[in-house]
Amino acid sequence: MSSAPHFQRVALIGFGLIGGSIARAAKLQGLAGEIVTTARSERTRARVMELGIVDQVVATNADAVKDADLVILCIPVGACGPVAQEIAAHLKPGAIVSDVGSVKGAIVRDMAPHLPKTVHFVPAHPVAGTEHSGPDSGFAELFINRWCILTPPEGVDAAATDRLRAFWAAMGAKVEVMTPDHHDLVLAITSHLPHLIAYTIVGTADELAQVTESEVIKFSAGGFRDFTRIAASDPTMWRDVFLANKEAVLEMLGTFTEDLSKLTRAIRRGDGEALFDHFTRTRAIRRGIVEIGQDSAAADFGRQHGALKKP
Repeated sequence: MSSAPHFQRVALIGFGLIGGSIARAAKLQGLAGEIVTTARSERTRARVMELGIVDQVVATNADAVKDADLVILCIPVGACGPVAQEIAAHLKPGAIVSDVGSVKGAIVRDMAPHLPKTVHFVPAHPVAGTEHSGPDSGFAELFINRWCILTPPEGVDAAATDRLRAFWAAMGAKVEVMTPDHHDLVLAITSHLPHLIAYTIVGTADELAQVTESEVIKFSAGGFRDFTRIAASDPTMWRDVFLANKEAVLEMLGTFTEDLSKLTRAIRRGDGEALFDHFTRTRAIRRGIVEIGQDSAAADFGRQHGALKKP
């Protein structure tokens, strides 16, 4: 546990998987003197109060950010602009304002114009998650050994970026800093396109008249099972991601479509050598991910997300 809080008052706007995990990890590590949160629905706010994870649950975003040293928007990217406009007049001078969205260019465009010059705007993207959502889905270990990418706009105070970097590192994350546009290009291929493919494959399986729903579920092999986990992610969040990062996603989708056409031709021609070469190259990428600790080589069947030890 930290010897002193990183921030005296942390405000979380939205309390799903990411917001709930931040609250749990920050509480466990003593990173905040006080944690206050709000959520869109009265039902969610009531549940957060029952969980007893935070110090205060308030009804409005304006009340949540009052006197906060760190404000984190844990909401879909499409809602961040309007919320930034809503809270702008209530932000404490010197506060750090951040988010957790997986698109950063749109976040900067939508939020920055509304924020006063007296605050420090440091967008962030914790590259971590599960398919679960809601106030009960979070857990303190979510960010351990996962990347959190900070994308401060040009001219942001470096000391504010360093403070936010230290906050995420204290929750177990590895922190990288890059430009918003570069982040969006990288995440388009590593996250956004895989989700689009997963949604497509699961949707295709659902539409196959010759395969009943029970057979799709009963005979789900590891690959399809992984796709269903990804495709179970929050639909509102991913709708906003694809609309906000459409240029980068379309660019990666075009490249993917070309590669898929090459594999289609190889299968049609019976070109085993081309298939073997391609699969060998992609296998090496998987091994590289395991070697740097981004995943485990262990079988994933039955793996529990809460199995990590507390720091």
